[in-house]
Amino acid sequence: MKTLIVYYSRTGNTQAVAELIHDQVGGDLVALETQEKRPTNYRAEVDLNAREQLANQLPTLKTTIPDFEKYDRIFIGAPTWNMALPQAVMTFLAMYDFTDKTIIPFNTHGGYGAGQMVTQIKAAVGDAVVLPILSIAGGEEINGQLLAIEDTVKETVAKEVTAWLQKIG
Repeated sequence: MKTLIVYYSRTGNTQAVAELIHDQVGGDLVALETQEKRPTNYRAEVDLNAREQLANQLPTLKTTIPDFEKYDRIFIGAPTWNMALPQAVMTFLAMYDFTDKTIIPFNTHGGYGAGQMVTQIKAAVGDAVVLPILSIAGGEEINGQLLAIEDTVKETVAKEVTAWLQKIG
């Protein structure tokens, strides 16, 4: 199986989980980046994302995945914002055909879980198989805690990743 691990990360927490997954399963690791620069202030970013959600606007991605069709297994990682996926991830989901692919979602959050992430992914990928999500508490940026998945916390999260990967096969 050819594996793609694609993620969107603001503070590095989702990136840290993506790298832990990559360490265990290999494959290609790709960060999603928008064409236009996003706000650096957390509240401004989340507010912009909320406006995009309400208007059903998708930001243009700078990131493209050449030969996307060669991937069988696609890990998709993102933080939870407004109990949903960031619109940049929605753009990614709209750009590609997920027919006959296995989708494996993972997310980081500030204490509220995955929100509607799995529902949104399932709606976007059609008949693709969507495996159970890994949901990891990351930073609480609203409270000033940015990168939380480092040092001893990263070791604990690595164990959670291992257990999840074993569970989903």
